[in-house]
Amino acid sequence: MFLEALFGIDAEFACKAMKYFRYCFLTSRKNAIFAPMIQIETILDILWKGFIIGVIVSAPLGPVGVLCIQRTLNKGRWYGFVTGVGASLSDICYALLTGYGMSFVFDYVNKNIFYLQLFGSVLLLAFGIYTFRSNPVRSLRPPSGNKGTYLHNFVTAFLVTLSNPLIIFLFVGLFARFSFVGNGALVSETVTGYMAIIAGALTWWFGITYFVNKVRKQFNLRGIWMLNRIIGSIVVIVSLLGLGFTLMGESLY
Repeated sequence: MFLEALFGIDAEFACKAMKYFRYCFLTSRKNAIFAPMIQIETILDILWKGFIIGVIVSAPLGPVGVLCIQRTLNKGRWYGFVTGVGASLSDICYALLTGYGMSFVFDYVNKNIFYLQLFGSVLLLAFGIYTFRSNPVRSLRPPSGNKGTYLHNFVTAFLVTLSNPLIIFLFVGLFARFSFVGNGALVSETVTGYMAIIAGALTWWFGITYFVNKVRKQFNLRGIWMLNRIIGSIVVIVSLLGLGFTLMGESLY
């Protein structure tokens, strides 16, 4: 009555307006509280996916993996690790190239995410089987008496990995399987994702060189073969789980 008499405002209208403004205020506060939590959750999701991708790409003992182990045994742990760093730099170049290429077909990816995840799981399964059945010992080279510089070991590993462009197909499968950062991702999220791939790769090379260095007296050709079979088995199991969950319409990762 006071508002109506003083300003000519209907009391019922004023009450509704107050409720509306109160609702807007509470909603804005709620969004301000939960928005950072959602962003943190997204960043954590990208971090662990990128980390896993980095490990999967680096783990199989191809020519570079065997070269890393061989240098660790013959030259020392840090020579082996530098070899891994060179391989990681080449891998991230191919990862960036894959992400850039997939950004042009982002709409297609969104519309066919089921089939792409199915393709990614099958490709990962084939990669795991190939890794399991391959014999990395064949990639061994006669040991050289010259250690060379760290830079030389880094560059040679980078070039050996770069000479294998087929790794792009592995990245396509992994990006599709894990629904990795797409065209709609923020720049900060994209950078975080690719940094996580590097972190995963470096963690693998650091761990494998540490392990080989610790058991160097017991580590032989059979050890390389067994390690490769274990890695292949893990990749096969993960891909089968991903394939099963995809067919059931569920999300494993």
